Amino acid sequence: MKEGITTAVILAAGLGSRLKDRTKEKPKAFLEIDGKTLIQRSIDNLISHGVTKIIIGTGYLHEFFDDLKKQYPMIETYRNDDFAETGSMYTLYNLRHSINSDFLLLEGDLLYEKNALHSLITDNAKDIILASGQTGSNDEVYIEADTHWNLVNMSKIVAELSEISGELVGISKISLPTFKKMCRYASDRYADGDRGMHYEDDFVGISTQTNIHIKKIEDLAWCEIDDENHLNRAINLVYPKIQMRDK
Repeated sequence: MKEGITTAVILAAGLGSRLKDRTKEKPKAFLEIDGKTLIQRSIDNLISHGVTKIIIGTGYLHEFFDDLKKQYPMIETYRNDDFAETGSMYTLYNLRHSINSDFLLLEGDLLYEKNALHSLITDNAKDIILASGQTGSNDEVYIEADTHWNLVNMSKIVAELSEISGELVGISKISLPTFKKMCRYASDRYADGDRGMHYEDDFVGISTQTNIHIKKIEDLAWCEIDDENHLNRAINLVYPKIQMRDK
């Protein structure tokens, strides 16, 4: 493991409304696969890769995440009180006073193989967005990279990109200087009244002044769980692959 990455940030403020009854009484990060919640899997993966500080940006049913601190003393939680009206970047922006080093950034509703973390931690590039090949998940965020595999654009709308280089996984490595640029960019947008921006939009916004490397693992075993179809895909397709590979 490359030294220096001991902090991780997990964004987990969302309502998870597309999962309907499954998220009425618990956040979607607490969905269980084979008896273990998504958030606990992610935390255990991070710890196994040398992470000693985990900051969780919360919102909806924040007390579930607060309770995790009893089991994992390295966890810090910070609530975005405006989670229902703001995007993921606002949750990340609210954590700026607690982040003082390079860090891994993860979305809270992910199921992924351990190599996703290993590949970023051991890479020499300071700022990396992890990408995969085509998943067919029907909720893809597509990435456009230049010839040097640096970020150009991201969108769910294919027509907005010149080409598709990969799909956003939801796991990134961010250096502290780049995070400060992201916060400055976000602050300017918030001053104009735009609080709905997601962290992907911020990445694109600063990509003209900072090289953000796209690292593509074609056949990565991973999924985001936003609806019932995603959950079924996670259980029947993705998780069996992860079980086999993580051995």
